[in-house]
Amino acid sequence: MIAKIRSGKETAGLIRYLFDTKKAKDHIDPHLVASWDGFAPDPGRADDFDATRKLLVADLDLHVKQARRLGRAPEKHVWHCSIRAAESDRVLSDEEWADIARRVVAATGIAPEGDSDGCRWAAVRHAPDHIHIAATKVRADLRTARHWNDYLTADRELAAIEKEYGLFQVVRGDRTAAKRTTRAEQEKARRAGQEKPARERLRATVRTAVAAATSVEEFVHLLNHLDGVLVEVVHFPSGDVRGYKVASEDTTTADNEPVWFSGSELAPDLSFPKIQKRLESIDPQSAEKPGRRRPSPWHQATDAAERIPHHLDQTDDEASQAHVAAFGEALDALPLLAPQTLRPQLREAATAFERATRSRIRAEHHHARALRGAVRAMLREPAPKDGAVLAMFLDAAILVVVAAARWHQLRHHDQQVAAAHQTLLHLQAAYDQAAAAPLAALAQRQPPQQAVERQIRRLRQAVPEHAEQIIEDPAFAALTAALAEAEAAGHDPERLLQQVANERALNDARRPARVLAWRIQRLSERPALSAQARSAQAHSPAWADSAARRPDAPEHTAAAAPAPQPSQARRR
Repeated sequence: MIAKIRSGKETAGLIRYLFDTKKAKDHIDPHLVASWDGFAPDPGRADDFDATRKLLVADLDLHVKQARRLGRAPEKHVWHCSIRAAESDRVLSDEEWADIARRVVAATGIAPEGDSDGCRWAAVRHAPDHIHIAATKVRADLRTARHWNDYLTADRELAAIEKEYGLFQVVRGDRTAAKRTTRAEQEKARRAGQEKPARERLRATVRTAVAAATSVEEFVHLLNHLDGVLVEVVHFPSGDVRGYKVASEDTTTADNEPVWFSGSELAPDLSFPKIQKRLESIDPQSAEKPGRRRPSPWHQATDAAERIPHHLDQTDDEASQAHVAAFGEALDALPLLAPQTLRPQLREAATAFERATRSRIRAEHHHARALRGAVRAMLREPAPKDGAVLAMFLDAAILVVVAAARWHQLRHHDQQVAAAHQTLLHLQAAYDQAAAAPLAALAQRQPPQQAVERQIRRLRQAVPEHAEQIIEDPAFAALTAALAEAEAAGHDPERLLQQVANERALNDARRPARVLAWRIQRLSERPALSAQARSAQAHSPAWADSAARRPDAPEHTAAAAPAPQPSQARRR
């Protein structure tokens, strides 16, 4: 059920609308289902409609007129609440709607239960699926009703009503969502031929600038050099930045003035103080040391992303919220790095996940320094020509979104869960497209049949429960090629298989060979230990004891691997 609450100045106009059947064709059999004392005159059931309607208005306005003579009546004395059931809900009876109306006026403070001085109200039903509650805000003791936060209190009461009545349970928010565009903004964009209103476009633009910046100074610099965007930076007398506001050049007022939006008007996490706090927590990429190959920021970002599900399984909610927010920044940056054909899906994924990055839990951003630093480093390097690194990151990103959906669900963050599920659709579409060419190129390097048979035996030893599904996977040729290349580079294929299978749950993977192939290919790029070093490790009691406690040890990962998720959320 959804409630909409408004205030007005004229009781007679509202009652006239609620009982109208001529102009409003969807008003069928309007009548009262409940009122403040149960005896209010009902124009819908009276012989003289006009006279009874005037009598109802006079009764509702009685205390308003008394308060007005004393100069104590509020200017907008009318309280109007409409309550609509979902399309899938059964048709409620008049008695059920009456109970719902009483509970709502009691919860909102209009007519608290047991308060004989409560406001006067009447509930009108003129359609099967909704009612309207018309009330006046002056109580019998001539005080104005205390109905602050009435929308929230009504929403909480309706959530309880949905459960008790067995109705559809509406996804409810936690007041951390970005402000929605108004109807006027939407119509203005439509008339101008713009795909989205200025507020939505500016929100995406600023989020991308935050994802690319490494400091407050760079963030301001990026804003000032954005095409089609006007920026005004506000400074303290000391010269430090106090805040900012942005406007779109193609959206102006009737006086041809820019329509400005502060950061907090775009989204709660885009206020300047919150952006400043996030940018201060970025881990600067360490300088390259002599004689050591500089690690790929794509691999660093993928490593950091793959650790996020583990972080979300811990008890530190502030750290978990920080990792979710950092991952959202990574999605904001991806369209800048991906091929043109993938950008629409990735933009949609970033836009959808934006809602999942905020909750009432305060983020401790220093916990996600590694991913933020790697993302900034990715943006400062040429876009990779090899699509495999992007596919690897998207493969890890899908698991992060699944884990984020589960984390939010356990905390009853309904809107964030819905946003994560929507993100999955776009990420999976982008991943399928990104992975096609690299997998085909890898499959062309499939080793001879004798080597393939050897890899099959290893698969049946390492992952016996998934071996047949992996062999039948269209990506099996790519997997055998990745294993052969890893072996040629000096790695132990069986050890790699066991490590990867333990780190990445395969129970609900639609394409397990593809999941294994990316991970093995990336791990095999690391320098392999020499045979002498592996032998020394194997015979070292100290190493065996430490390996058992290592996060990447097979025994540890098998125990710590998260429980399989529902197939509709994890299949890819």
